[in-house]
Order: sequence, then C-alpha cells, then structure tokens
Amino acid sequence: MAEDHLMREKYDRLWKLITAARHAVAFTGAGVSTLSGIRDFRGKNGLYRQPETEKMFDIGVFYRDPSVYYRLAKDFIYGLEEKEPCVVHRVLAALERNGLLHAVITQNIDLLHHKAGSRRVIEVHGSPLFHFCTVCGGRVPFEAVAPTARTGAVPRCGRCGGVLKPEITFFGESLPEKAFAEAREEAAAADLILVLGSSLTVYPAAALPDLTLRNGGKAVVVNDQPTRLDAAAVLKSDDLGTVFDALEAKLKSENMMEDNGK
Repeated sequence: MAEDHLMREKYDRLWKLITAARHAVAFTGAGVSTLSGIRDFRGKNGLYRQPETEKMFDIGVFYRDPSVYYRLAKDFIYGLEEKEPCVVHRVLAALERNGLLHAVITQNIDLLHHKAGSRRVIEVHGSPLFHFCTVCGGRVPFEAVAPTARTGAVPRCGRCGGVLKPEITFFGESLPEKAFAEAREEAAAADLILVLGSSLTVYPAAALPDLTLRNGGKAVVVNDQPTRLDAAAVLKSDDLGTVFDALEAKLKSENMMEDNGK
C-alpha cells in the first residue's frame, strides 16, 4: 500500500511538471518502441547482439553491397506498417494536441510518432519515410519502396536504375543538418524535457537534453536502465509502460484523449 501511494505521488508530480511547463519537449529512444514490439539495439535482447546486425547501418558496407542492408532490414524497417503506436506514442500525441508538448525529438526511425498523430516530430537520425537514388538523387516514398524491400531485394530507381537508400543516418554519415538544428533549438528553449527510453549513449543526439539543463530547465528520465542524467533529473522511473498508462488515464479523466482512445 505504501508503495502504491508513492507511485501515485510520482505520477501526480509528473503531471504537474508537464502542465506547469512553459515549453515541454520529449526526447525518445528505442526503449519507447519496444512497447510496440520493435526490438531495441543495445538492450539485453537487442538487435546488435545478433550476428552481422552491426553491418545494417554501416555506410561503407551499404555502398559496397547494399544487399546487406536490405537483407537485414527487411523485417525491422520494412515490416513497420504492421506495428502500432504504444501508450507512449499515444500520450505524447495527445499532450501535443492539448498544447502541453511543443515537440518530439526522436532517435527512432520507425515512424510510430507520426502514426500516433504527433505533428512536430524531429527525427535526428533520419527516417525511412523517403528513399533517395544514389545515382540521380531522385526521392521515392516509403510505400513505393517497401514491397520490394520487404522481400530482401534491393530496390532501384525507376528512372535510372540506381540503388535506393533510405534517408536514415547510417554510421559514418552526419546527422541531418536541418533536423539537428531544430532539435537543438527545441532542447535549448525547453524548460522541461522528458527523456524516454533512451540510454543516452549515442552522440551527438544524446547531448541534446544537456542543453535544457544548461539553460535552467528540468529533466524527467524514464528508462529501464540507468543513464548519466539520472542524478540531475527531477524525476526518475524505470517503467515506461506503467508511467504512461497513468498519464493516459489522467488525460482520459480530463477529457483530453480522442474518443477512440488513440
């Protein structure tokens, strides 16, 4: 009973922090998407523990042999339409609709924030929403590429036959300049940043919450493993699902969720 009371106090405090914030933003990592059935990278059952998976997003490997990426990514990336947003995605979208969240800065490349209805999504590691031709530079939407990529085959440009590459940032590439600049602006302006499901180990994106703290803002950390910002956080929890179930219940009680619950 005492533990339940402490948890309710924590949820109430989080709600007060969000509703009192002038400029709240969320920073999300792979731990959010595990609740939608998508495997993370560095967890105990993460993708990088499988043979060859470290080659999936290696830019040198891609340009030598793009079939490696498409073989490894056919389910992880091109089966995404079968995945549904989890409670975290839904709550963040609802917070934005109700004027309580300015933006979602995400390290994820699974498009689930978009699918949940978030409008201001800053994808600092790029996105598979579009692919570009490595020869002529033409852009092709995800829906046109996915049927071929889902088979593990290498999709090619309909105009020149060049290999198509997703607009995901591979290791060895720079982060998308415009998106990262926008993320820096949002993090620097925030008086509250919700760090959700991120180990805060992949730089330079992992340094974004530091901008909020340096400018006098507050950080909330919800992650199932320790992070380097835990000591600086005004609130820390290790269970995303439980925390966001409570926030979703609060939003519903305040009539701030859509009628269909999404």
